[in-house]
Amino acid sequence: MVLSGSKHTIEWIKPAITEEQWEFFHHPDKQDYYRRHGVEWDRLLAVFDEGELVPYPRANCISGTPVALSYDAYDDYARYLAKAKRGYRRNYSKMEEELQRYGNLTLKAPIILHRPEQALLFSGYRRLCLAWNYGIVPFVWLVPVRSIP
Repeated sequence: MVLSGSKHTIEWIKPAITEEQWEFFHHPDKQDYYRRHGVEWDRLLAVFDEGELVPYPRANCISGTPVALSYDAYDDYARYLAKAKRGYRRNYSKMEEELQRYGNLTLKAPIILHRPEQALLFSGYRRLCLAWNYGIVPFVWLVPVRSIP
């Protein structure tokens, strides 16, 4: 038996943390993680370049660490993206149309903040879903925040 890979490809590049400030300062579901783990914006900026691109197959864990808010199940996709308000879906739809039209995309990698006891999908859920839904293993920018006291 031979399994074929996706004919679509995505090149993942290092994201710019400054473009994701909203996720830190305004996303209501992430504020508890920041408080519990003492993650402050200035400290996050200081350790961001220590991150690295790593593969993130469809799962709710990375390197054995649970990832909060990664919503890896198809039911999660249906709830949080497919049935989301039109404005939220529009970005996903645009990426999907480009991937289908051209067969390849270059995207900023989603960002995962990683502490040994729990990680957090900081940004990039739509990009993850696009890759997962097309059988592509996405790469994420994995930021070690263990150095943040």
